Amino acid sequence: MQHRIRGAAELARFVTPTDDEARAIAALSERFRFVITPYYASLMDPADPECPVRKQVVPRLAELGDPHGLADPLDEVAHSPVKNVVRVYEDRIAFCVNNECALYCRYCLRKRMVGDEEWTMKRAELQVALDWIRATPAIRDVLLTGGDPLVFSDERLEWLIRELRAIPHVEIVRLGTRFPVTLPMRVTPELCEMLQRYHPIWVNTHFNHPKELTPEAARACDLLTRAGIPVGNQSVLLAGVNDDIATMKALCEGLVRMRVRPYYVYQAQLLEGTGHFRVPIERGVELFRALRGRTSGFAIPQYVLDTPYGKVPLDYPFLKGREGDYVVMESFDGRVWRELNPA
Repeated sequence: MQHRIRGAAELARFVTPTDDEARAIAALSERFRFVITPYYASLMDPADPECPVRKQVVPRLAELGDPHGLADPLDEVAHSPVKNVVRVYEDRIAFCVNNECALYCRYCLRKRMVGDEEWTMKRAELQVALDWIRATPAIRDVLLTGGDPLVFSDERLEWLIRELRAIPHVEIVRLGTRFPVTLPMRVTPELCEMLQRYHPIWVNTHFNHPKELTPEAARACDLLTRAGIPVGNQSVLLAGVNDDIATMKALCEGLVRMRVRPYYVYQAQLLEGTGHFRVPIERGVELFRALRGRTSGFAIPQYVLDTPYGKVPLDYPFLKGREGDYVVMESFDGRVWRELNPA
């Protein structure tokens, strides 16, 4: 982590930055700054700015031209009973335990808080969140996310999980982490030995492209599954990265070979600075329909949009159709959501 790339000169050790990339790094240095692990940078094509790995993490000037993007499209702040606890559903929460990741994805849902000191969770603030969970018996499922919970040391992470497992109504603990993709060496036998003491533990990770399915990543996922931890994958559908049938099929089949279940693929959010990543929802629907019958059923993830009303499958009967620039859908509890998504 201490060797992460934080500037254009360091990035030049791995790729030749284009004029667009160099100008974007400077223009976004105060807001939406970038950080990349040397491991992940080694996966980038040094000569091709359209490399799907590079596009996910190196800033582009297009981030400055997104008139429709919102800072908090899921209205998470309004869904937070205490700092960094997001409750959309009755029985489960997303617990944002820190504001750091191994690297910063340019399409990150929580780019408003990642790397921002205001959203750091001190131990006393973690304790406040734990107290709220203890006092809320409806909560049975806790997702540790952030940031990334594996930024914590093994000792700090064990303290947090032990506190949660001591709460009788918390049935399962899930970790949302991109470390198996961005710094797979963080997944060690010692970490897995600790985690398996607190089952049931589940992990969801975040591969977006077949180039990320390296031997190092496969080893990290293998360590987790051998510790009895089910590993699922949640991708984001990104224009120019994985929005074609051949790439998505190769990604999903590669995940299955690694014993990682392709679980969700998210439609990219209406998030500030990400207009160049969003695809028309109808195109996403066509892509996943095309996979049906052409690969194993369990290799096809569910295509969803996260909304302030919860996740909505982008399929019948939830997807209702288009009204001009908006796509209309119905949430699990019957509320109607209109997503701005020009065709």
